[in-house]
This record gives sequence, C-alpha cells and structure tokens, in this order.
Amino acid sequence: MDVNKYLSNFYKQAKNPTLDAMKYFMKEFNFPEKKLKFIHIAGTNGKGSCAEMMTNILVKSGYKVGKFISPHLVRFNERISINNIEISDREIEELINKIDPKIKKYNNSNDTKVTLFELETTMAILYFYEQNCDFVVFEVGLGGMYDCTNIVNPMVSVITSVGYDHMNILGSTLEEIAIQKAGIIKENSDTVCVEQDEKEVNEVIKRTCIEKNNTLHFIEKKFIANYSYDINMQKFDYKNYKNILVNLKGKKQIYNASICIECADILRKKSYIIKDEILREALKTVIHKGRFESISKLPLIIYDGAHNKPAIENFINTVNMYYKESKKVYIISILKRKDYNSMLKDLLKDENAVFIFTDGNDLEKYTSKEELLSIAKKYTFNKNIFAYSLEEAINIVNENYKDRVTFIVGSFYIYGTVIDIINKK
Repeated sequence: MDVNKYLSNFYKQAKNPTLDAMKYFMKEFNFPEKKLKFIHIAGTNGKGSCAEMMTNILVKSGYKVGKFISPHLVRFNERISINNIEISDREIEELINKIDPKIKKYNNSNDTKVTLFELETTMAILYFYEQNCDFVVFEVGLGGMYDCTNIVNPMVSVITSVGYDHMNILGSTLEEIAIQKAGIIKENSDTVCVEQDEKEVNEVIKRTCIEKNNTLHFIEKKFIANYSYDINMQKFDYKNYKNILVNLKGKKQIYNASICIECADILRKKSYIIKDEILREALKTVIHKGRFESISKLPLIIYDGAHNKPAIENFINTVNMYYKESKKVYIISILKRKDYNSMLKDLLKDENAVFIFTDGNDLEKYTSKEELLSIAKKYTFNKNIFAYSLEEAINIVNENYKDRVTFIVGSFYIYGTVIDIINKK
C-alpha cells in the first residue's frame, strides 16, 4: 500500500462541527478511548510545548506514553508516537487496513465523508490502546468542543492560552473562542489553565468547571517568582518549587512548564509516581523542534513556527530577550488562511531588519510573496524588504547576511523544506 497516496485522498480541512464520525469509530472498535488515561491539551498557542514537556516528564518517570500531535514538521509519522518513537510505516498500514472497511461503511451511509483528521485521531487511539500505553498526551487539532480529539474523557484537561486564530470556525470574540476551548473540560475531573489577561476568558473557564463539577487548577501569575534567563536556560520558582530550569526559549515556556508541574501534582495525588528530581530533569532537557530552534550555526538561523498574531507577539518578545542588539533578517512565509496583515504589522516594527517574503513551499496554500511585499509597504518605510522564493531567500542569507541572525517564521509547514535546503548547502 502507498500510505501517502491513501492519505492524500481524504478531505483535509475542517467540516461542520460534529463528533458523529468519531463516536461511530469508537463504537465500532469497542470504545478503546475509555480504556486509556489522557492528558488532553487545548489552546491557541503552547499546546505543542506542553505536550513535549508532559511527555518527557512521564517517560522519564518510567511510564509508557502515547503522544498525538499536529502538525508534523517533516513526516506524517511524527503525529503518533510512543515514548517519542514514531509509529512505523508498517504499523500505519496495519491500522489503515483495520479502519478502512469502517470508513467505507460510514461514507456509504453519510453525506459528509470521513476527514483525514478523523482517520488520524482514530488511528492514534487504536494504536495507543493496542500498545497498552499507561498515558496518552493528546493535543487538540483545532478548538476543542468539536475537535476530533474531544471524543476522550481525560484525567486532566489543559488549556494553555486563548487568542485570535481560526475565527471563521471558532468565533470572532475571545469569549466565543474560549467557549470552544473549554469544550474539552469534562465532568468530575481536573483542569489546568493559565490565568489569561482577558477577564472574560478566565470567567468562561471558571464557569465551565463549576458546571462540570471539575476541579480547576488556575495558574496565577503571582505563583511564579525569581525569574531569570541566559542563552541556555530559563530559571524560575513556581509555588514551593524552587530554581526550576527550562531549556526552551521564551517567557511563555515558564507558564507551559508551570502547567506541567501542576499536572504532575494532580497525577501524584492519584497515586502515580513522579519524583521531583525526574520532573526537574525532564523540564531541563525537553526538546521541541520548530519552536525558536537554532537550525544553523553559521550563519545563525533560527526557525519558529509562529503562525498567528498571539504567537508572533510571543516570538517578537523572545527575539528581544535574546537578540535585541543583533542585526536581523526575517524570512517570512504565511498561509493564505492566516491573518497575515496583523502578523506583518507586528513584525515590521523592527525597522532596522531585512525582510524577505516567500511563497513558502506551496503556491496554492501560501500567500504570494508579491502580496506580502505589497502589504509590507503599507506598514514600513524600510527599504530592505524583498520577495524571493524560499530557497533563494536562504541562499541570499548565506551569501550576504552571515553577520546577522536570521529568523524563519510564519508557518510550521515549511520546516522540512527548510532543513533540506540548509542540508544541501
């Protein structure tokens, strides 16, 4: 079987909000989701970082941990892993052979066909059940309430952040978006959430937890103290935990780490063993590709998948933390469906930088470099703004800007292409 060809036949976008197909699949396979212990993670940004941290904590504690994430950076197999070992092509094919007859049965009796994400989510749940995982760290794809992953009843629900993204699906106000994220909060369990700047978002989370008889573990900013950082590590105190080290970049990672500390404490109270020194080591050594990741040393190139306004704001804050005084180049690729106007407006405030706009790696999916350049001219008088292909942009950095720090930003989906171009050099 050509797995990639098979997967390419599925509808890849969001459809009308419903969990009907997921309920059908779970019933067909005798409800495997009810036999697994989930940490379910939603949020506009920060889901991936929390998933990596929490997985590292549980794996280092000796548990068998399934992890389901999206998007993948290089190959599809990254989305489904156990103890950070990706599912094999053979295992994917075996799962498809089991699920495909159920898909045909469903499609024959329903007008709305099974989507790729419904298939992926079903594959992940079935795989983790068959492999007898102790825990599953389950990242929401989009929103929460009607996301395919919301078929599960988690031990802990996590909401990392609520911001403007996917407004055409989730709602046009932060309160509406928060209601969708809060859809993962379930009856008689626990929820961990970071205090948000917007009071209406916090009220939605609190209200939902009360309605669901769900215990809310609210991470208030006053719980975090003695913050410091250098180029290698960030250090902070969280409640009674002193001198926690995190090797991921950007102050938002302190809040993500606090979420994972809180989750670990919840699991400890449920009699799971997570030693303090293991938790500390896990946060200190976690790896998260594509998030302020240094992918080349000479010239210094840093990749960050920031792809919406809140993520761009976090990205800019992190750039200023570590490279405020450095000369900079930004290579920017943005999907057509994103709010690229507001993203560019924020990025272009760095008037001393060089900006190179590209078409990404797919002319149909990415905003054209000419369109990005045209919009940029509305927001800056900077003359150092250009439009080139992605490969040309990286070549230009290699030839002309080795003395600058280069940031590749705007999308996760070009990561594999970028790595290939750099390796070629």
